[in-house]
Amino acid sequence: MSMQAAIEPTEPITERDVRYATWICFFAWTFAVYDFVLFGNLLPVLAEDLGWSSSYSTGINTWVTAGTALVAFGVGPVVDRVGRRKGILIAVIGAALASGLTAVAGWVAGAVGGIGVVLLILVRSVAGLGYAEQAINATYLNEMFASVYADNPAKARRRGFIYSLVQSGWPVGSVLAAVSVYLLFPIGGWALCFVVAIFPAFFMVIAGRKLKESPQFQARQYAESLVAEGREAEAREYASRMGIDIDEQSNPLAAAFKGESLRSTVVIGAAFLLNWLGVLAFAILGTSVLTAESGKNIDFSSALGVLIVSNATAFGGYLFYGWLGDRIGRRNAIAIGWVLSGASFTGMLLAPDGNFGLIITLYSLGLFSLIGPYSALLFFNGESFPVHTRATGGAIINAAGQVGAIIGGILITAWLGAGNTWENSALIWGCLPIFASGLIILGARNVDPRVARTD
Repeated sequence: MSMQAAIEPTEPITERDVRYATWICFFAWTFAVYDFVLFGNLLPVLAEDLGWSSSYSTGINTWVTAGTALVAFGVGPVVDRVGRRKGILIAVIGAALASGLTAVAGWVAGAVGGIGVVLLILVRSVAGLGYAEQAINATYLNEMFASVYADNPAKARRRGFIYSLVQSGWPVGSVLAAVSVYLLFPIGGWALCFVVAIFPAFFMVIAGRKLKESPQFQARQYAESLVAEGREAEAREYASRMGIDIDEQSNPLAAAFKGESLRSTVVIGAAFLLNWLGVLAFAILGTSVLTAESGKNIDFSSALGVLIVSNATAFGGYLFYGWLGDRIGRRNAIAIGWVLSGASFTGMLLAPDGNFGLIITLYSLGLFSLIGPYSALLFFNGESFPVHTRATGGAIINAAGQVGAIIGGILITAWLGAGNTWENSALIWGCLPIFASGLIILGARNVDPRVARTD
């Protein structure tokens, strides 16, 4: 069978295409977050329904987190092979289907025990495709923005702020998850909440058909097909004309630890991992730090109030640090944000327990500068890698966050088990890693926010 001849991509990318892609990525991330957060919200009632102890359910969540990290890690090389557009659809549809299967796996776990629990862990690990969505979005939009705004410095300087609006799908999805639990749980229990999460997949199948593949990926794919046909001179001439490098032909996973990509993979990945210890301590376990007797001993009568405060704060932080990164560089904005976050949380932990106003103010400021820089960080990932390793590098860094969550969970649990207070545990395994991540990120290569990378 003869191989089909390579066809040069010629369809142009317009600003209308980019606007459409931006909206679709926002909805894709919102739906992905909805499912990702839903499991954590419903785990206590799921555990109660199935007769699990607190330690048993926590152990299951740890295994799910590990599975999520593996899935998020594996998505990158796939996206660097099949394309960004297909990657978005795979991530959102896969997460939605896994959400529906969670209901089935939960029933099986209740009926047969151990085998069902393993099935539940496997299904929720596949749902890690939703967590991987943010890395795919950042890769795709980075390339789409560059294709249209490369020759327009004024618009190029707004890319980070525009992406911060996409990343704000996290607090939007979190609130939607909380509202769905409030409305659906009384009707059909935890299973109905997961089943409803399937429906966004139908919207994404329809809307995703109109997405265009990024020009950089198409150009790289065409050049590689020319090389495969033995037309290497033609491939190099085309690659030079399109501003891409085809010298690196190794597997994207191996290439992520070579040359230009190595520094970005190691430095940004290490900062991301350490920062997630802080995310675990103050964003995920924040209510424990605030309400525990050995923490700040504050009575939060409504967890929804904490959710509203934290997600409203995170939304504002995304927009601010997306805007700041466009002006002083994303690397610098991230570093400033995380150092300020560490200082705010340290001040909160050292504040007198009875000073409710001061504690909540510092807690909100800490979240503002902890979560907000992620809008700059994820876009910075795309700027830090060439097209051949862009999705893979972003996926490795994204997966490092889940590894950090696992490490943080183990350390905080051990620290509390040794008789230390929540205040002390959060200071050592929350504040210090946040400070360290803010300093380590400065070791990454700085990128001029006015220049849109086209290779």
